[in-house]
Amino acid sequence: MRVDIDIVLSDTPQNLTLDFRDLSTSMYLTDSYVNKSLEINETINDLVYSNQFEDDPIIVFLIILKCITMLFIILAAIFGNLLVIVSVMRHRKLRVITNYFVVSLALADMLVAIWAMCFNFSVEITNGQWLFGYFMCDVWNSLDVYFSSASILHLCCISVDRYYAIVQPLDYPLIMTTSKLGIMLAVVWCSPALVSFLPIFMGWYTTLEHLDFRKRHPKVCSFTVNRVYAVISSSVSFWIPGVIMLYMYYRIYVEADRQERMLYRSKVAALLLDKHLQINGISVGDVMRERQSIQMQPMASNKMKRERKAARTLGIIMSAFLACWLPFFLWYIITALCGESCPSPPPVVAAVFWVGYFNSALNPLIYAYFNRDFRAAFRKTLDSCCRSICGNFGRRYCHQMHRRDHHSNASSDIHMNNCIKSTSADVLRAHQPSCSRPEDIIIGS
Repeated sequence: MRVDIDIVLSDTPQNLTLDFRDLSTSMYLTDSYVNKSLEINETINDLVYSNQFEDDPIIVFLIILKCITMLFIILAAIFGNLLVIVSVMRHRKLRVITNYFVVSLALADMLVAIWAMCFNFSVEITNGQWLFGYFMCDVWNSLDVYFSSASILHLCCISVDRYYAIVQPLDYPLIMTTSKLGIMLAVVWCSPALVSFLPIFMGWYTTLEHLDFRKRHPKVCSFTVNRVYAVISSSVSFWIPGVIMLYMYYRIYVEADRQERMLYRSKVAALLLDKHLQINGISVGDVMRERQSIQMQPMASNKMKRERKAARTLGIIMSAFLACWLPFFLWYIITALCGESCPSPPPVVAAVFWVGYFNSALNPLIYAYFNRDFRAAFRKTLDSCCRSICGNFGRRYCHQMHRRDHHSNASSDIHMNNCIKSTSADVLRAHQPSCSRPEDIIIGS
């Protein structure tokens, strides 16, 4: 698609040809096929956007719906991942090796919402204009690639951790130590810089024509990549970690299924042996020992169920990530390899990006729904926040009532005593559930 724009800079008209196919890999030129056109601002000699259908109620409704959806994804990602971090910090029962990866993943997802999503949202509501300058455009692109890559590398580490926990449970404490945890997190946070900040700020990620276009038009923050960068960055950020995760979870499923079948066979064999001993009149002591060995089976069964449920939860997280990001990376690699022969409508580009962003808001929901420990921790954290807010309002209300009724000493004393008693009761009720039930006792990691 080519657009010829007549520029009147003096008495003699000039002609400028803009090739939209050069911007086909940009996620920031949205809806240009529907309601936007590029014009030249004669004062600053730069590209600006205008809306040709600003009075169309359908277009206005779609824009409002798009903004509401984006705001919902941003807020859900920020507060949902913040809830994961606070819950693990507050409850020692959740402080295990796997959940340290989960907290680090939540931090990466929250930073995706703060940096990548918020800047993208600003571009969407300004009809595609970039308002923050040439340098900040590189910063935004780098942070977007960096945090998205860090997120999938965290999921790769989680899958490796679960693999050793289930396939090699006896060696797991020796394999996943605190020092190895620190090394893995350091690699996860440092390695994405090699495909984000370094090539983007050095200009290796794109062509010379695109760099020249960006210098001439600083209000268009497009991210057009060359073929070499597209293949390397997508492999490091998605394809290689994705294959590793699929392989790990396949091995976990096979091992969990094998252990479950072995456990079932051992239980059946133990029951048959107990029946055989009773029929042949073996002593009661031997029978009791056999029954005790049978009673040990539910403990192993419960442990296997917990491990299988944890693996299933993390498998669902991985599947959700692949479902959200696979459309984007397919589009990313196809458009980069095809070049000008594969133009992409900007609405499609914006859709694949925000579907990928939605994964950052989806992970906390998966934890709350499928993991009982996280669900209980979320409930307690939210209950504590509500009690804290209500307590502040209650104390403020009591203080205002005390100042209003200061002329009556007797009634003021009674009122303040009631407020103190109610506040104390709220504090006791807030702390009582943590010690009233056996399953709520804090267990050190």
